[in-house]
Amino acid sequence: MDRYDVLIVGAGHAGAQAAVMLRQQKFEGTVALLGDEPEPPYERPPLSKDYFSGEKPFERILIRPAAFWGERNVDLLLNRRVTAVDPAAHSVTLSDGSTIGYGKLIWATGGSPRRISCAGSDLAGVHSVRTRADVDKMMDELASTTNVVVIGGGYIGLEAAAVLAKFGKKVTVLEALDRVLARVAGEPLSRFYEAEHRAHGVDVRLGIGVDWIEGKDGHVTGVHLLDGEHLPADMVIVGIGIIPAVEPLLAAGAQGGNGVDVDGYCRTSLPDIYAVGDCAAHDNDFAAGAHIRLESVQNANDQANVAVKHILGGEDVYHSVPWFWSNQYDLRLQTVGLSTGHDQAVVRGDIASRSFSIVYLKQGKVIALDCVNATKDYVQGRALVLGGIAVSAEQIANAEVPLKSLAAA
Repeated sequence: MDRYDVLIVGAGHAGAQAAVMLRQQKFEGTVALLGDEPEPPYERPPLSKDYFSGEKPFERILIRPAAFWGERNVDLLLNRRVTAVDPAAHSVTLSDGSTIGYGKLIWATGGSPRRISCAGSDLAGVHSVRTRADVDKMMDELASTTNVVVIGGGYIGLEAAAVLAKFGKKVTVLEALDRVLARVAGEPLSRFYEAEHRAHGVDVRLGIGVDWIEGKDGHVTGVHLLDGEHLPADMVIVGIGIIPAVEPLLAAGAQGGNGVDVDGYCRTSLPDIYAVGDCAAHDNDFAAGAHIRLESVQNANDQANVAVKHILGGEDVYHSVPWFWSNQYDLRLQTVGLSTGHDQAVVRGDIASRSFSIVYLKQGKVIALDCVNATKDYVQGRALVLGGIAVSAEQIANAEVPLKSLAAA
């Protein structure tokens, strides 16, 4: 049985960063990075943006050049999947029945796309956006695609819709809630993006559900809505969230549910096992201490760094301001902080100019900003979120007043 001093399961952003950090911190033990895809670690966000649009080839979204891992003595164990964890034996079992031992285990598996549960969800032409293979299949079908139905008005669905609209496809976005981005942003931002997509020819439907997906000869041909309407579809993209990939850890006795629970050092309840990234549920200072999972590159990288430093004897705890971004058309959205629980959303600048920010307050303190084509606000607003600075709505709304002056006041 092979054995590694540190075995990292999951070769996405979090797993790759853990391996990089181990070597940057001069760790000289054996390290393996195990992933269930054939490719070396690559960036996920471009899949629904630059990679899907053809603006970036795959080589440009690699987290590190392919040769990097061998040069750093990190064994890449690709196309492998862990099916069981034995905490007592300090080993994992793979889908082929083989086992690998570990001294420390870092679980960085992210999640799998949540599938829509209606009839027809397994037809060819029904896609999710999680891996390179997912997007490659979509790209292969574009030439024969005219009508696309996107189920889910979150970032993934809207980013894919923007690319498809630029390709000249007839796109319909279906959102079950009463606005897009409802789980992550305030209403002003939701309405702005709805209007932008409609201006680009996308049919955005709100408060609507899917009854079933129709097909012919095994391939999707349409989507039937709960109100009885039928939408023709050559392609369907489902973007309704992910399910954290933690089953082996939970089966081994780890505490968790929607993800695996970790403490401030990213330790699970199992000895010598850490969890980082999308699958790690933690108490977050920027969510008023709520126990949450964060699906972001920032969280993946920062938690990986915390876990590695603790493995090497450090005592740093996870305390990082969340940030996110989304590219749609010529709009760059940059978000800092978490707006959940806000009691006031202040628009800064002119929404009609397509360069503005929305600042979220809770009990008078800044907890988050959504900045559309307003990078200066994003950069300067970070200090307001980090410091929990109390400001008035009138001060925030005046775009002539730099945010850095409010942070210093």
